[in-house]
Amino acid sequence: MLTLKALHISLVVAWFAGLFYLPRIFVNLAMVPPDSGAERERLLLMAGKLYRFMTPLGVLAVATGLWLWFGYGFSGGWLHTKTALVVLLVIYHGYCGRVLKTFQSGGNTRSHVWFRFFNEMPVLVLFAVVFLVVLKPF
Repeated sequence: MLTLKALHISLVVAWFAGLFYLPRIFVNLAMVPPDSGAERERLLLMAGKLYRFMTPLGVLAVATGLWLWFGYGFSGGWLHTKTALVVLLVIYHGYCGRVLKTFQSGGNTRSHVWFRFFNEMPVLVLFAVVFLVVLKPF
């Protein structure tokens, strides 16, 4: 079980790296001047590759988390709260994919300031999940 836990933590770290960086690319995309096609295409290429790379990491992180949950049992309200936060992260991840498609089609209407706030959501969830896992408050 410890090997599985180590694998789960590694996958979560890798997934979060993508969840932190992809919205940062969106900030930069929202700031690209309309006449800068090469910069926009480069950022879109980076964002697309990152999304395709981080998606399997997220799937594996969730799968190993579920495996651990079923292996250790369903005890503690903290675990249910953590699971709800993970569901929010999965929704956030999917929404990032929709935002990427919006940028690719040239239909983005949100400002770089909006994306700066959007970028902070996974950080807040990470803090909450770590505290829940370590402290198990309920």
